[in-house]
Amino acid sequence: MSVEGNSLQPVAIITGAGRGIGACIARQLASKQYRLVLVDICHDDPDIGYPLASSDDLNRVMDEIGRGQAIAVPADVRDPKGVGEAVRLARERFGGLDVAIAAAGAIAGGQSLWRTPENTWQTMIDVNLTGVFNLARAAVPEILRRPTPRQGRFIAISSTAGLVGMPLIAAYAAAKHGVIGLIKAMATELGGEGITVNAVCPGSTRGSMLEHSARIYELSDSVEFASHHLTGKLLEPDEIASAAVFLTSQGASGITGTCLVVDAGFTTK
Repeated sequence: MSVEGNSLQPVAIITGAGRGIGACIARQLASKQYRLVLVDICHDDPDIGYPLASSDDLNRVMDEIGRGQAIAVPADVRDPKGVGEAVRLARERFGGLDVAIAAAGAIAGGQSLWRTPENTWQTMIDVNLTGVFNLARAAVPEILRRPTPRQGRFIAISSTAGLVGMPLIAAYAAAKHGVIGLIKAMATELGGEGITVNAVCPGSTRGSMLEHSARIYELSDSVEFASHHLTGKLLEPDEIASAAVFLTSQGASGITGTCLVVDAGFTTK
C-alpha cells in the first residue's frame, strides 16, 4: 500500500464522475471518508448530440472533495485500457478497491428502431452497456484481491428505460435492459465472494441527458417529464446518488442481483 493509502478507508472508483449522478455519488462517498478514483470522458463525441463532461467539470468535483482524497482519470468507458489504468491507479495510490460504480451514460435517439443509424446504435451499446462490462472486467478482480470476509460492491446506473418500453430511444433502452441482465448474471457469479452486485433505475432526473431527451421528444422543457411521475416533480441527481450510496452500505449487504427503482412512481402507471 502506498503512503497515501489508508486501510481503514474504503476505496471506490466511479465512472461518469464529472457531473450529474456520478458527481453526486462522489460527493456523498467523500463525506463518508472514501478514497475515490473519479473517471470521465472529458471530451465530446460527435455521435452524442450534447456536450459531455469536460476536464473542468471533473476538476471541479476534485476540488470540492479535496485532492488528497481523490484522483481524476480522464478516460472513455469504451476503452478497456483507460478503465484498466484507472483501476491500477486505485491500487497504486490507495492500496486496492472495494466499490465500483458505473455511472457513465449517454442518450441518443429520435427515430424508430428500424430508422436508427448504425452509429447511434453502436454508440448507445458501447457507452451504456459495454462501458459497464469494461468496468466490471477491470474492477472485480481488484475487489477480489481484498481479504475475506470482504464487503465489495458493484453498482451500475441503469434506467426506467431498462424496465419498460419507450419509443424513439430503442438503442438506449436496449443497452439499459442489457445492464440489468448483466447485473443479475454478475450477482450469481459473485454470490459467494462477498461482493454484492446491483443496479439503480432512475426516472426522469435533472441534467444534460434529460434536457437532450426533451429535444428527442420535441418537448419545450424537460420539466414536462415530471407529468409521468406520481410526485409531479423531476428527480434530482442527489436522490439517485443516495440510492447508489445506500447500496454500498453494510445495511444493504443482503441486497444483490436486483434493480433499485428510484422513479417517483413512474413504473407504477
